[in-house]
Amino acid sequence: MEVIKAGVIGVGHLGQHHARIYSELPQTRLVGVVDLDRTRRTEIGNRFGVAHFEDCRSLLGQVDAVSVAVPTRRHREVVLDCLEAGVHVLVEKPIAATPEEGRQMVRRAKQNGLVLHVGHVERFNPVRDLVKDRISNPRFIECHRLAPFQPRGTDVDVVLDLMIHDVDLILSFGLGQVNTVEAVGIAVLSPQVDFAHARVEFDKGCVVNFTASRMSTGRLRKMRLFQERLYLSVDFLSRQGIVYRQTEPATVEAFVQEEAIQAGDEEPLKRELQAFVQAMQTGAPGGVSGEEGVAALELVHAIIHSIRGTTHPLTGVSKVTP
Repeated sequence: MEVIKAGVIGVGHLGQHHARIYSELPQTRLVGVVDLDRTRRTEIGNRFGVAHFEDCRSLLGQVDAVSVAVPTRRHREVVLDCLEAGVHVLVEKPIAATPEEGRQMVRRAKQNGLVLHVGHVERFNPVRDLVKDRISNPRFIECHRLAPFQPRGTDVDVVLDLMIHDVDLILSFGLGQVNTVEAVGIAVLSPQVDFAHARVEFDKGCVVNFTASRMSTGRLRKMRLFQERLYLSVDFLSRQGIVYRQTEPATVEAFVQEEAIQAGDEEPLKRELQAFVQAMQTGAPGGVSGEEGVAALELVHAIIHSIRGTTHPLTGVSKVTP
């Protein structure tokens, strides 16, 4: 297959790794990078021996595909420019600042016959591959995603910064439509919400508790899931897990099987970009679609509205933060 000419728009903390992987993949050739910061774009361009630009339009005529890793408020503008130029796009999460902006991007990609993927990288954590087929009609799920405080990323609240990873994971389990959303949150060290907790109930009967904090003394990314005859605990950082399963017959005295899970060390971002490349080359599914990115953003916005004590059209639920 023909090698895909790729570029990266926004080569900050995360974008630099997109550039590295495009330069390593046999299916892609890194052509250039874009960043408003002259020092940064020069550094990354020189590191990988490619051209570097201030304006993404200077790059678009030279590439087949780009990763967009600019601040969220610029996603709509940059992504629409790329799609208008006939370039496939992988945009970092969240897909856009608002669900409507995300829907505009999805429509434009469809109109132009282009791939639009969203960078929900936790979907590509190898441990998810080991647990996803075990999940069937869960009744309760608990997600914790904690991180130490860093000034970088505080332009958005912790729901958009961290909780959205778990929101996308949960939506990928096929739990049905959202019935209710209740959430609380508080700003501690930044102007935005730094700690948030949400309770989401789905119409298939599952209740999910999400907790996200960037005020922790350490990092934590764990999920616990309960369903009939099965308990599952997953650590997305260590890529380990444990499964307890009750065997037949389903009695108190029934034997309980315990199974330890350990996933491999494949880089999730590399797997994500490989899925993006395969979608362009063969149309194969596997990446997080623009529609899925919008769905995650819809639920995140419902959570944010609940924290603020306002109503969101997704659920019609209004809760006032204590």
